[in-house]
Amino acid sequence: MILELIGLTLAILAAVLLAVQNVLIRVATDGGDISDAVIVMMGVNLGIVAPLAAVLHYPAYGLSWEAAGVFAAAGIAGLVLGRICIFAGIKMMGASRTTPIVSASSLVSTVLAVWLFGESVVASHAVGIGLVVGGVAVISWLTAVDEKSDPSVQNVGLALLFALGAAVFVGVEPILIRIGLDSGTPILVGLAVMMTTAFVSYAGYYRVNKNSFCSPLGTPYTRWYISAGLASTLGLLTYFGALASAPVVIVIPIIHTAPLIVLVVSVMFLPQRLERITWPLIAAAMIVVIGAVLVSLSG
Repeated sequence: MILELIGLTLAILAAVLLAVQNVLIRVATDGGDISDAVIVMMGVNLGIVAPLAAVLHYPAYGLSWEAAGVFAAAGIAGLVLGRICIFAGIKMMGASRTTPIVSASSLVSTVLAVWLFGESVVASHAVGIGLVVGGVAVISWLTAVDEKSDPSVQNVGLALLFALGAAVFVGVEPILIRIGLDSGTPILVGLAVMMTTAFVSYAGYYRVNKNSFCSPLGTPYTRWYISAGLASTLGLLTYFGALASAPVVIVIPIIHTAPLIVLVVSVMFLPQRLERITWPLIAAAMIVVIGAVLVSLSG
């Protein structure tokens, strides 16, 4: 009972931190640079998780070459490509619209789980998938017809494409993590491999394009980049801590409330020029959340 209570608390904290991360990125990219945000967040992630993994699991890290490869692939998919797409979507159409669409990642995870692990499809899957698709369609329509958004159809389409791309990459990530964990690798070690791979791979690209790793430092947006990195790191740690302490049926529904928390935080702290929150948007986000919960729990 006490362990489940700890897991419940950690799950709530993880959902809040995920929402806070996306809201901070919305503020940071209002004039700030997406690539700067990505490299700083990766640096913060790695700087916290790698030492923890090195100390807590020394000297037996339980890491085979196969597991290392799988976790590295998860890092590229979720922490590099997924983040780039999420941040681009947030910059172009806001966190309140991007975050619910990214919840469609549960569909990707389900399809891959059925294909790779032979998991069965049940009726609640179909209901959940229908709700997610319907909710995402409504959010896409609301974004396209928003009279105060960018009038360019091309830009709206690109923003939606980034959000859907993020859903794909984020959906692939947990499947790869599951394969790595099934090999016996501790989650902190797996996260360290993911974050190291993500940082090193993106740092090469960043260095070529920016010519300096100092460009994101000392800008008006640096504090937002670092804050988002801290929220991201703590969110990952509390999420996996929740899964280790409480049943999935408790943790997953709470994690999927992140889009609703984004709406609340946006209403409370962000000006309307950054986030336009409407009742239809809230209703659509709730539909997506319910659908994502059904899909995840049915798996």
